[in-house]
Amino acid sequence: MGSFPVGGGAPVSIQSMTNTLTFQVHETVTQLQRLKAAGCDIARISIPDGDALKAFEEIRKQIHIPLIADIHYDYRLAIGAMRSGADGIRINPGNIGRKQKVRALADVARELKIPIRVGVNLGSVKKELLDRFAHDRVGALVENARQWVEMFEEMGVNAMKVSLKSSDVVETIDAYRRFAQISPWPLHVGVTESGPLYSGLIRSSVGIGVLLHEGIGDTIRVSLSADPVEEVFAARMLLECLALRKEGIRVIACPTCARANADVAAIATELENALKEEKRHMIVAVMGCSVNGPGEARIADIGIACDRKGALLFSHGKILRRIRINEIVDTILEEIQKETP
Repeated sequence: MGSFPVGGGAPVSIQSMTNTLTFQVHETVTQLQRLKAAGCDIARISIPDGDALKAFEEIRKQIHIPLIADIHYDYRLAIGAMRSGADGIRINPGNIGRKQKVRALADVARELKIPIRVGVNLGSVKKELLDRFAHDRVGALVENARQWVEMFEEMGVNAMKVSLKSSDVVETIDAYRRFAQISPWPLHVGVTESGPLYSGLIRSSVGIGVLLHEGIGDTIRVSLSADPVEEVFAARMLLECLALRKEGIRVIACPTCARANADVAAIATELENALKEEKRHMIVAVMGCSVNGPGEARIADIGIACDRKGALLFSHGKILRRIRINEIVDTILEEIQKETP
């Protein structure tokens, strides 16, 4: 994907999508810069019309991150985006129109060596397939994707990714499992329309997490009805949890109880927000009492265990010193900066 490898054993990449109006160049560029700073590897931009395509040319000049042009209905927009520097295009062939139009954009993709993501959602599966597969909606989704991929293969396209999405987590998992059994193409994994931040994070984490743990998935997007930068932070955390990336600070904290000697939730939240864009990989422990606190703090890179006198500060298993409760956040941030990047 541009200079960023996808599939073939490459690390799982993080994707997100802008939600600005594409013709507003400054706003879109600013959001793309925020996405890149957060850790986004590949960004997708919607190009619904000619004004957006014209803006895309300018955006491409200002942004140094692989950009995917998201196209629906008008194949000429896809061709224009590819000729304007898109590193990839995302289409649903079902809404492009006649096969000649699909072939025209496929010819340009092949000429410019630009990958196509064949994106199929349950909401856009051919009616004839839904009727044929009756109650097996996932079967219809997988067959629809297989047909589109086969069509592009016949057209000579040799760089593709495939996504098969549902807003239902179990259906999404089932679809990707089935398709992975019949096709070697890289898979872009996500639970579509997963919802607002809280519920969307849970649904996406379950769906994407199960698949990645099974070795299915080459790129991911945590689709949220929220600031897309939150999608990137969530994806980084998900990959770190599964040991697929050693990147980012993992803040662990006790769930708190009557033994807590500090506002652990507030401290942990403040630390996590302050460290969201930190790329080095570390574990930071915030523990509220002396029952499990010292043990957990010792096994973290940096940790604190609170007691009635304040808090003990640990670094790589050793006690450094005692600090006051109101010094915890600043002290931990200072200790992190002392670590070798």
